[in-house]
Amino acid sequence: MFPNISGFGMTSEEFCERLLHETHVAIVPGTAFGACGEGFARISYAYSLDHLKIAVEKIEKFINKIKAE
Repeated sequence: MFPNISGFGMTSEEFCERLLHETHVAIVPGTAFGACGEGFARISYAYSLDHLKIAVEKIEKFINKIKAE
């Protein structure tokens, strides 16, 4: 997946680093795929369904926290 994260007020690298440090969920900044990837993040879903459910819940909590700031 390659969702648009530009509405969160940070670069794709900042978003991904903060997500990793705060939730221990790793996704890749869109800029890893070139300059046009800024504002996006790469999310792999090549994991077990159980792991994906946990990761999505953590990402949702992280996004809700950012929105509340």
